[in-house]
Amino acid sequence: MDIKSELHKTSGFGNLELLACQVVEGFISGMHKSPFHGFSAEFAEHKIYNPGESTKHIDWKLYAKTDRLYTKRYEEETNLRCHLIVDNSSSMHYPAVKEPSITELNKISFSALASAAIMNLMKKQRDAVGMSIYSDTYDFYTGEKGSDRHHHMLLDQLNGIINTTRSHKEQPKGTDTYKHLHLIAEKLKRRSLVFLFSDMLQDDVEQEQLFEALQHLKYNKHEVILFHTYSKEKEYNFDFDNSPKKFVDVESGASINLYADSIRDIYKSSVETYFKTLQIKCAQYRIKYIPAIIENGFSPILTTFLVERQKFL
Repeated sequence: MDIKSELHKTSGFGNLELLACQVVEGFISGMHKSPFHGFSAEFAEHKIYNPGESTKHIDWKLYAKTDRLYTKRYEEETNLRCHLIVDNSSSMHYPAVKEPSITELNKISFSALASAAIMNLMKKQRDAVGMSIYSDTYDFYTGEKGSDRHHHMLLDQLNGIINTTRSHKEQPKGTDTYKHLHLIAEKLKRRSLVFLFSDMLQDDVEQEQLFEALQHLKYNKHEVILFHTYSKEKEYNFDFDNSPKKFVDVESGASINLYADSIRDIYKSSVETYFKTLQIKCAQYRIKYIPAIIENGFSPILTTFLVERQKFL
């Protein structure tokens, strides 16, 4: 199957589970051609065959393709707990898209599909996953489970935040991310991998409070990975033509009229400084920082998950 062409045929997020499955299949196919070859095969419910083990469960078809021996895993208890946190503030619904699709993503649809793809990988391993979604309120929380029913319930929640994109234009939602992260830290009782999808649009005071909240999670022995979600084209490169435009803050409603060329250089310099500051702060607090650039696809997200899962176990 040509995964890329199949994804391009998908007009929307009507079946998030199918899209997540296709993203994962495409990712694993790519890994088979990369130095991660053995790792990807192991994660796809296989493990490396050790001499002396029974040959009963060797996957001979995989051996024919790879010239390596792997055995199929049929019985494996949950051995990882993961909590996905999705920032659902109005700024995450940028850039505006008429109908979110695999070829036209904004930050929230990228985060939702990336989360669903991580869930797909976890389901293959019978790992347990929980989720939090927040905006100006704590919209949703559920603890970590591994059942099919739980998995579908989380997919419904992710579909819901994608489908509310248009309403955010009418009802802007900011957020106090740090407050919700403190609540999540109090709720998570067992050591987990914690993934946060957020555009990190905070002022200096809020940023300090946010990192204090992330430190709360670290103090409770969780491993925290920040997927800094943004559009490199629009939010980093400020790639707008030089016709006069009105730029509106989607969370406060404040606006300004200007020509893009008149501020592009100073804008890019400021954004670059801010992003470097985020990376430094993450390093100081021992939080893994991953740029989740919506134009770059899902491989950086899924590769990070596999690496962190391997380290965590």
